[in-house]
Amino acid sequence: MEKTAGKPITCRAAVCRAAGEALVIEEIEVAPPKAYEVRIKILCTSLCHSDVTFWKMPSSPISIFPRIFGHEAVGVVESVGENVTEVKEGETVVPVFLANCEDCRDCKSKKSNICTSFPFSSAPGMAREGSGTSRFTGSNGETLHNFLAVSSFSEYTVVDIAYVVKISPEIPIDKACLLSCGVSTGVGAAWKVADVEAGSTVAIFGLGAVGLAVAEGARIRGASKIIGVDLNPEKFETGKKFGVTDFINPKEYGDKPVSEVIKEMTDGGADYCFECIGLASLMNDAFTSCRAGWGKTIVLGVEMHGAHLSINTYELLRGKSIEGSLFGGIKAKTDIPLLAQSYLDKELHLDGFITHEIGFEEINTAFDLLSQGKSLRCIIWMNK
Repeated sequence: MEKTAGKPITCRAAVCRAAGEALVIEEIEVAPPKAYEVRIKILCTSLCHSDVTFWKMPSSPISIFPRIFGHEAVGVVESVGENVTEVKEGETVVPVFLANCEDCRDCKSKKSNICTSFPFSSAPGMAREGSGTSRFTGSNGETLHNFLAVSSFSEYTVVDIAYVVKISPEIPIDKACLLSCGVSTGVGAAWKVADVEAGSTVAIFGLGAVGLAVAEGARIRGASKIIGVDLNPEKFETGKKFGVTDFINPKEYGDKPVSEVIKEMTDGGADYCFECIGLASLMNDAFTSCRAGWGKTIVLGVEMHGAHLSINTYELLRGKSIEGSLFGGIKAKTDIPLLAQSYLDKELHLDGFITHEIGFEEINTAFDLLSQGKSLRCIIWMNK
């Protein structure tokens, strides 16, 4: 690392040049980190639904090509720029898509995890320089745009320190990778946003990785009933590993609303409902399914069609509430190390989320598996 510090690095990256096209392994150049930046050697990465969403998205101000996707990963610090003191060369780190500067009003508050110094944005660009800036250059000299401040589909990447979390080297690398996005989002939603308590009832709409992580969080908190709602009947067997006690396949109930089924199963409605798909109709179903008086609905899915949410205001007056959550309310620098410790203490189960492991050259297989609903998390090893 001493030989490369302060110099450009030539390495491999999986580059996407147009929406929906297969990624191509290319040789690129990664610039050294500037002030407040960290250059990370990625050890392994995984594929999240957000990567797939933007991979399919036609070119726009927030979806620019060519681009290096990937935002769920773990790596080792190769070098740091000026003013970086919290991590040093050789330390294990997890990059994240949501900043945590620890200094702004929101980062200092227990009420929010939305950093005001570096507001969340899906547009490419380095945090302190703005849109269009990048540390990646293609072999022909063109700019390769980054993704969600991370771009982990590269052997090396440069990330602002506000998006970097130091993590215990005791946790296995592949398990640490999971804490970078999806699992932390689901567990955090159950623990920090809903604050699920022992004996409560929970309904989860969508049993992908995030939904199952919600179940895992609710299981650890001692929820008495965890209901999974999904159109795939195979998800129930998977869900049982994470604490799902009951399963609803809406197709099996004909015209009977899911909300009525849940109310019958929970004596009036679930205490907590989580929408983990990203459909306004399901958000409404979740809200309708929660208990009058104190029922709380947490929306984790990004509405995939841009539809607006319309809810019955009478239900609000009856004491229900609905809340959105980005990254499960997780403050990355303080909460991710706690989740890692929970795994090391054999409390948080992470192993079951990993359904496939492949080498970097096979990265397009990960897209196929996730798009076909065959994987939860596919670990992509950079040097396998």
